[in-house]
Amino acid sequence: MTLKPIARIENDFPTKFGLPRQSGLNPQLFSRVQPVGEYARQEYWRGLEEFSHLWLIWGFDVPPVANATVRPPRLGGNERRGVFATRSPFRPNPLGLTVVKLEGLEHGDGGISLLVSGADMKSGTLIYDIKPYIPYADSVPEALGGFASAHAADRLNVVFPPELQSRIPSDKLPALIESLREDPRPQYQNDPLRTYGFAYAGRDVRFRVEGDTLRVVEIV
Repeated sequence: MTLKPIARIENDFPTKFGLPRQSGLNPQLFSRVQPVGEYARQEYWRGLEEFSHLWLIWGFDVPPVANATVRPPRLGGNERRGVFATRSPFRPNPLGLTVVKLEGLEHGDGGISLLVSGADMKSGTLIYDIKPYIPYADSVPEALGGFASAHAADRLNVVFPPELQSRIPSDKLPALIESLREDPRPQYQNDPLRTYGFAYAGRDVRFRVEGDTLRVVEIV
């Protein structure tokens, strides 16, 4: 099987640090799906506006590996689970699966782009297929979430001084705050004196975490 990209995603996260760990956790994070090559033709996308959500099939930028077990971050990075019981990028075929909300389509010069929200993919990620999300077939309300469900409601209290907030464009602030609430640190790191940082919207956001409180200390 040969896969070729049909699109790439563009947003304010150039690296994976700071991104939501799962799709849908940060509905304030808007991204643009930009078709590439022949797939930019509007014919490929006719009728897509009838759907509210989409499946994106995309590629991790890590080499394929065949590890039988991995250390899920939500288990503190100390317990192992079989790779197929996790969503780790370190898998035999480094493919990701994401549900996003379709916010709109933009047409121009014979091409098209898609505005979506809730993605968990860094800017530049290649997309190999897009399929409509169909509620009656794709939603399973009684499904069990395993060990992941135990941490689904975990959130940090974010202290973000107004003078630092002013250094972030106002339309990009909600997505940043939500990403901070989700605790972007590796789960095995819990040093209250350590300053962490990630790139966002052309800035470097630096913060510290003590207990259940994250404090933004610098915007560069």
